Amino acid sequence: MSGRKTVGGKAHIRALMLVAVLALAGALGWGWHAVTRFSDAPLQVGATGQQIDIARGTSFKEIVRGLRSRGVTHASPLAWRLLAMRMQVTGRMHAGEYALPAGITPRQLLQNMADGKVVQHDFTIVDGWTFNQMLQQLQKAPELKHDTVGMDDATIMRRLGAPGMAPEGWFLPETYAYVKGDTDLDVLRRAHQAMQKTLAALWPKRAKDLPLKTPYDALILASIVEKETGRADERARIAGVFVRRLEKHMLLQTDPSVIYGMGAKYHGDIRRVDLTTDTPYNTYMHPGLTPTPIALPGTPAIVAALHPAAGTALYFVARGDGTHAFADTLKEQDRNVDCYQLKRCR
Repeated sequence: MSGRKTVGGKAHIRALMLVAVLALAGALGWGWHAVTRFSDAPLQVGATGQQIDIARGTSFKEIVRGLRSRGVTHASPLAWRLLAMRMQVTGRMHAGEYALPAGITPRQLLQNMADGKVVQHDFTIVDGWTFNQMLQQLQKAPELKHDTVGMDDATIMRRLGAPGMAPEGWFLPETYAYVKGDTDLDVLRRAHQAMQKTLAALWPKRAKDLPLKTPYDALILASIVEKETGRADERARIAGVFVRRLEKHMLLQTDPSVIYGMGAKYHGDIRRVDLTTDTPYNTYMHPGLTPTPIALPGTPAIVAALHPAAGTALYFVARGDGTHAFADTLKEQDRNVDCYQLKRCR
């Protein structure tokens, strides 16, 4: 009798274990099914989207807690943990700033965090800005550490690995992407290197017999062309005028260089006295190129300076509509000035 009871007891225990295993399997199956539904359901971020900033050292539990506190998700931490386990991204979350656009799912968010797909911001250097204008705009760039505040030009260039170099002209106008935590020096370094590479690539392909001795001369001339016109169809023609004047040892007589030399004294108009005020950048008084560039020239202006258009024009004047009238002689130039500047067309 006692033996039969033992066998029966063991059978009962095995039955209970089987029931427990089946219940656990059912629960797990239900859990995985629930996780599957949760993983591909959009988070509650609204039509305009949000962003979340994950600090270095933040635990997975803290990440989920942050999402729940912002109302982005109401799913349990266990659901998030199970999803991360299924995706094999547990412990692979990268710190940074992440976008939560409308429609993003938990699966997509976790994958972005595992891949480090952080939010990128853009800073655009505009063709023709001066170095100081670029710095002023850079200081307004969001989510960027502003290390250059309080630095003088010489210190900035030294920090960029270019000690003793005048900064004007040496930053290529382009759009540069950065992420939260980058510094303004990081952006400047990339723009400086981009200009160096651009000049190094374009200088060997320059037209023959230019009155430019160095790539820096080309940068200076390009900056003057940049400030004289923004029209693609006129850059090479204007560069041609300046090249011919250099070849003939004529004064460049370009107003943008005078304005640059005036600095803060310029208030929108050039007076006759300004043209006779001696600054290193007054090309009505000093022959040749200016001591440094007068702006940040874009690649098209550099190309124009290195490949000026052929012709005979030695003068040009703004028509007032964005274009210029070109002239071969001073007499013809005077007529154009009377017509387009003094409004006395004959």
